[in-house]
Amino acid sequence: PAPTPAQTPDHIEAIEEEQLLLATATARPDDIDAVRWLLPDDLTLPLHAGLWQCLTTLTRRNEPVDPVTALWEAQQRGLLDDGSAPGKVLRMLAEPAGSVGHWAERALRRSILSTAEHTGRRIEAYAGDPASTPFQLVVGARRALADIAAIRTRWQHATGAAPPQQRRAAPATRAGPPTTTAAHAARPTRVTR
Repeated sequence: PAPTPAQTPDHIEAIEEEQLLLATATARPDDIDAVRWLLPDDLTLPLHAGLWQCLTTLTRRNEPVDPVTALWEAQQRGLLDDGSAPGKVLRMLAEPAGSVGHWAERALRRSILSTAEHTGRRIEAYAGDPASTPFQLVVGARRALADIAAIRTRWQHATGAAPPQQRRAAPATRAGPPTTTAAHAARPTRVTR
């Protein structure tokens, strides 16, 4: 039998990397501001997304950040109501490694790939629906691609990788007088004395 998505090596690796991100951000909260481009939605588990939101909120409010304070904030938000054990969350937040920026980039990269896959499935569904008109397909695809554009922009801010500038071709010149000639002739001239 094929492993379920929650058991695949990629999913397990993502969870472990997110745990390292959260622990490292808890140990080095001053580094959180440098990764403002990472959003809670970029993380795979709702608990991790909620803990990231707790950490960013605490740093924005200039409050102390440590595992106990982060756990308290998570409890206030009801993040542990799903049965997550407080002791397990404390242990997870107390094992930092590496840098916040590194783990945040890894999480964002996974989010980009997940968004691209989801977008492809949405466009495929539009294209496969015989009830969709070509206009609906185009509009739906453009909306789906907007999600990729938004996360790509955040990736560019995260990595400093700007896309190469593409130059637009100069418009073709038209034979004949410029189209603004009639407008200039109709406009009264100003007399100066």
